[in-house]
Amino acid sequence: MKRRAVITLLGASAIAVPLQSRTQQKAMQVIGYLGVGSPNARYSPAFHQGLSETGYVEGQNVAIEYRWAEDRYDRLPALAADLVGRNVGVIVTTGGPLPALAAKSATSTTPIVFIVGGDPVAAGLVASMARPGGNLTGFTIQINELMPKRLELLT
Repeated sequence: MKRRAVITLLGASAIAVPLQSRTQQKAMQVIGYLGVGSPNARYSPAFHQGLSETGYVEGQNVAIEYRWAEDRYDRLPALAADLVGRNVGVIVTTGGPLPALAAKSATSTTPIVFIVGGDPVAAGLVASMARPGGNLTGFTIQINELMPKRLELLT
C-alpha cells in the first residue's frame, strides 16, 4: 500500500510542471483525472499531498475533474474525450496503460501523466524510456526488470 502512495505522490509532483507552464492562461488550473475503477480513497490522499507540496490545493487554485470508467474499459475513450473537451491543463491516468492510451488517442497536445505497472514502451505509450516524446510522461513499476536484482539480494 505504501508503494502506491509513493508512486501517486510522485505522479502528483510531476503534474506541477505542465500546470506551471499554463499558469498565465487560466485563473484556476484544471486537472483531468481518468481512472479505470470507481471513486475510492486509495490514491486520493497521496495525490492531494503531492499537489499541495507543489503549491496546489483543490478548490483554491486548482480544480480536478474526475472521470471513472467503473471497470468498463469501453467507456475510457469517451471519458478521455470529455476531459479534452473541457480543456483541462493536464490529464492524470491510473489503472494501467488503457486509460493512458485512451487519453493519448484523444489528444496530442494536452500533457498526460500516467502510472502503469508494466513497460510503457511495449504498451505504446512512449517511444522510449530515455526519450518518451509526445505529450506523455509517467511512472512505471517494471517488476520483471527488478526481479533478478531482488533474487540476488536474497542470496
